[in-house]
Amino acid sequence: DWLVELRCLEIYAIFWILNRCVLAMLLRKATVAVCKRTGLDSSIQSLLLTTSVRHSSTGATPGDAPHGPTSERLRRLRESDASLKEFLAAGPSSAASSAAAVGEVPQPAAAGFDDDELLVPLEARTTSKSFFVETYGCQMNVSDSEIVMSVMTGAGYQMAPTVDAADVVLLNTCAIRDKAESKVWDRLRTLRPRYSRRNTTRVVGVLGCMAERLKERLLETVPGEGHRRLADLVVGPDAYRDLPRLVSAITASPGGTARNTQLSLEETYADIAPVRANSTGISAFVSIQRGCNNLCSYCIVPFTRGRERSRPIESILDEVRTLSQQGYKEITLLGQNVNSYNYLPGQTAAESGESPSPGADGVWAYEPRDGFRSIVRIPEGGVRFPQLLDAVARVDPEMRIRFTSPHPRDFGRDTIAVIKRHPNICKSLHVPAQSGSTSVLERMRRGYTREAYLALIADIKAELPGVSLSSDFISGFCGETDAEHAETLSLLHAVGFEQAFMFAYSMRDKTHATHKYSDDVPQQVKLSRLRDVIETYGAVAGRVSQRDVGRVHLVLVEGPSKRSPDELTGRSDTNKMAVFPPRGLLDSAALAPGDYAVVRIDEASTASFRGVALQKTTLAEFSQRSSEFQRLADQLAAPAHELVFQRTSWNVAL
Repeated sequence: DWLVELRCLEIYAIFWILNRCVLAMLLRKATVAVCKRTGLDSSIQSLLLTTSVRHSSTGATPGDAPHGPTSERLRRLRESDASLKEFLAAGPSSAASSAAAVGEVPQPAAAGFDDDELLVPLEARTTSKSFFVETYGCQMNVSDSEIVMSVMTGAGYQMAPTVDAADVVLLNTCAIRDKAESKVWDRLRTLRPRYSRRNTTRVVGVLGCMAERLKERLLETVPGEGHRRLADLVVGPDAYRDLPRLVSAITASPGGTARNTQLSLEETYADIAPVRANSTGISAFVSIQRGCNNLCSYCIVPFTRGRERSRPIESILDEVRTLSQQGYKEITLLGQNVNSYNYLPGQTAAESGESPSPGADGVWAYEPRDGFRSIVRIPEGGVRFPQLLDAVARVDPEMRIRFTSPHPRDFGRDTIAVIKRHPNICKSLHVPAQSGSTSVLERMRRGYTREAYLALIADIKAELPGVSLSSDFISGFCGETDAEHAETLSLLHAVGFEQAFMFAYSMRDKTHATHKYSDDVPQQVKLSRLRDVIETYGAVAGRVSQRDVGRVHLVLVEGPSKRSPDELTGRSDTNKMAVFPPRGLLDSAALAPGDYAVVRIDEASTASFRGVALQKTTLAEFSQRSSEFQRLADQLAAPAHELVFQRTSWNVAL
């Protein structure tokens, strides 16, 4: 009898355990299904799947989940990379947008949790600890670092003056090329031993694109470094709100690690005011758009930054107005694909059955240029980049506007018309070509031909006389031949770029090129072709820059020259650095940072100008009287026995 009772108890225990596991699994599935139907899928996935901290005596990282079918399935789902179809098909979640609007962020749960573990987030707490942020890579990373500083200071952390004085060191990283990542690895190798000698409780974190690409690999021990971890914290570009909680959890459990690399379909940090700790008070970055849908075959950005989403136009305009009130004289609108900005408030026009609202002159509808195409569907309706650019330019006519980084496909005629209409939008445009060969552009999935690109350049030059153009070029892309390389060199001659960013191709995993092509151009050939591109650019840009000698430029004064405190430096409308004396030649006015000055160019190189300041001015005045300023400059350069300057008029008496 006792044996039968024991068997019954065993069977009952087995059924009880199975019932508990099945109920838990069904409950989770039902919750996710209900939330998907009600638009809460993003927040519930953030709750269930976002990685947090779990410390154990064996040094387990958040990626170390307990054994079992449910936990293993969650681990695979959390760490898997979305397919192209899922990437393009996923839609935004209204719930997360609503939460962001009121400043409520769903807290992620502990990774690798058991059924009896509580999903209770660790709240950020007020602390006297300090942090330091180092930024690598593009202007977007600089802007993101300002968001990180805002998040950390808002949680009570203090900004440390140096890296050695910080309790938490955060490296905001780039993953666009292997060289960019090598810099970060080298920096981590120098930071970890330094901290180990001083204070083992200090936290070293990796943020941004490299964090998103490598994920838990950054938390693994490194054999060549005495089997030590080089980083404690890994946070992707869409998870900066979670930084205080993750850092607090690590400091509360020394030796632990943390990771949150979940990408978002909605996050734009629109409600976070950046902390511009390193700003001069003259120029500022304003992020308007995040992510990229272009999926160029060489580019890792769509996989480290996620899908495109645009920030609400009113939040952008509010930030621009605030910067204007604070005395800033120049802003740069930022985005991974800045001129594809398309804010869709609520439903799109196609979903609601309404027609998109045009601008005052009816030019806001998206009209693709001839010869340009997109591999993804361009949504209809919404507030597009020309409309945003027009609105930003109207906030303060004395504030200069720049934008980067654009895609040639989205340089519509309406965008060019807005630039032409507003004097405070700089006539310096970045138009990334990447290659001058149609066949290479096809393999790169750029969506245009050489001929279409040249037609765009011709249109820009015709509408914007004196425009300064810059570009990007990649040497040695998969399968590039000598003939295709020669076409890139000929494009440099044909366009006459004044600035360029040139690199040898570096294959990145997850990209289309990794699956489709072979990195078959030898490294020495890549470098040789890169030298050709750099030399050709230098010769062409040097020749183009000589056209500016004798011309007047509107220069925004930034401060004293680093080489000579007796001279000032500033940036021209064409985005070149100018060096000049601190007083106006005509009005003797002392120039100060933030002033606009009329500068006559006496010497020009590919990177900078040297000249003399004629007088202090305003942006509006220069726009109206630029031809008069030019005549003055010409007269001053002409031989004369004596020049008498009448400062109260525009006459020059000889």
